[in-house]
Amino acid sequence: MAERLPRNVVVLSWVSFFQDAASEMLYPVMPLFLTSVLGAPVAVVGLVEGLGEAAASVMKIVSGRLADVRKRRPLVAFGYGLSSLAKPLIGFAQIWPFVLIARVVDRTGKGIRTSPRDALIADDTPPHLRGRAFGFHRAADTAGAVCGPLIGLGVYELLGGHTSDIRPLFFVAFIPAIISVALVVLVREAKTQPAAQPELRPEPLHAEYPRQFWRVLTFLTVFGVVNFSDAFLILRAKALGLGFVAIIGAYVLYNLTYASLSYPAGRLSDRIPRRIIFATGLAVFAAAYLGLGVVTTSGWVWPLLAVYGAFTALTDGVGKAWITDLLPPERHGSGLGLYQGVIGAGSLVAGVWAGLAWHGNGRIPLLISGTVVAALAILLLVGGKRLERPGPA
Repeated sequence: MAERLPRNVVVLSWVSFFQDAASEMLYPVMPLFLTSVLGAPVAVVGLVEGLGEAAASVMKIVSGRLADVRKRRPLVAFGYGLSSLAKPLIGFAQIWPFVLIARVVDRTGKGIRTSPRDALIADDTPPHLRGRAFGFHRAADTAGAVCGPLIGLGVYELLGGHTSDIRPLFFVAFIPAIISVALVVLVREAKTQPAAQPELRPEPLHAEYPRQFWRVLTFLTVFGVVNFSDAFLILRAKALGLGFVAIIGAYVLYNLTYASLSYPAGRLSDRIPRRIIFATGLAVFAAAYLGLGVVTTSGWVWPLLAVYGAFTALTDGVGKAWITDLLPPERHGSGLGLYQGVIGAGSLVAGVWAGLAWHGNGRIPLLISGTVVAALAILLLVGGKRLERPGPA
């Protein structure tokens, strides 16, 4: 009989389910709202997503360090609450700078909650179940990402089925978002935290974490600067000829693949080295990006986004479990925060250069990213063991 996952893992998975249903109801709409309703250029999409992720990155690092010395549940609740309030604010926007501000608030909330939440999951789960726990959480989170766009599509059709009618979706999304905040009260937190001792004395940052953590983080940072926002994939789908309903459908297919494979990928990473699973995910990423950069007809978007969903399943929860394995327990919060913060900062760089290089149909940035990540996948498969070796490589 399989070991049961800890209670907090299950509760936090439901919290993420409802918040992601709200967020993903809006995510495929956002680039269309900016470009079609508010008349912003494509470069603004990269700016909005990039600055939003930059705000999230900074707050993941800050909240990660706080999570090692303070109660984590209040940070989680505040982060989810901030993101929930930001969603209806976007619905009031008449100019794109207002969307930029609201999106930064939304992503700031994500940054505040993510590291403490993941630290709660890591601390409550024994190492031999860690991949399974993070995989289960990502599966539940992404199941919300399947339901959210479908609900949004239903509301869109009820309102008349025109791009100009998507503004009410930002208010509908507030409902599942606030449910997620209410569920945080069910999280149980120990009275003391692992690092609630006088360990927060000043010391060089590099001395706080093992060398293998820094090597893996450096590798993942290189990946981050070519992994631009999925919003650009939606614009690519539009450039290839998909309409609003088809774009939502293809995006749901992506999330369905992601949700279906996250738990099996996490379980598999408990049995074989996580770096192998992650490298496989990078190879899948390269195939999806190169494919989207090469194809010229809209029919290819569906299978390629499904392939892309497999990449996310193989890397998201697995990556968190991989990083956690390299950290001492008293650094779970700050280490996970640093990891996710650096990756988010990389996405800011990726969003800026991809937006500037888009040039109408987006083929060039897709081909560049796909080629670079294919090389990274090979490097990780061939020499990844050296990254995890204690001491100098």
